[in-house]
Amino acid sequence: MTTAYFDCFAGASGDMILGALIDTGLPLDALSQALASLPLSGYRIETVPDKRGPLTGTRLSVVLDDGADHHHHRSLGDILAIIGAGTLPAPVVERASRVFTRLAEAEAKVHGIDVQQVHFHEVGAADSIADIVGSAVGWEAGWEAGGRDLG
Repeated sequence: MTTAYFDCFAGASGDMILGALIDTGLPLDALSQALASLPLSGYRIETVPDKRGPLTGTRLSVVLDDGADHHHHRSLGDILAIIGAGTLPAPVVERASRVFTRLAEAEAKVHGIDVQQVHFHEVGAADSIADIVGSAVGWEAGWEAGGRDLG
């Protein structure tokens, strides 16, 4: 069994996680194709080699296009419909849906509202959806493509 360990002493962004998945075997084309299957627009993926001190890696950015809504207000149902409308493998749909459901549950608890009343702001934007769904793609498909299975 292979284990992935994220040393996130200062947190980890979706872009950081996607860059790490690319560096561990997720083909960029596979990530791009999976995300392109979603009814989601207004973003693009950019990658560049990066070096911080003695460490090298891929800097991946999910960038919102000019004019894209950076704070798109989507409900949990809206986001689950986007995820379900793609041609993603069932485990990817399940994993990404669980992440958004847990986020909605946390938001609902904090605001004292029902989960169905939660409207995501930043997390509802295209770049956040691409980060979370892309991470689920990397976890399921990327590891298999790289000869690893972390299921």
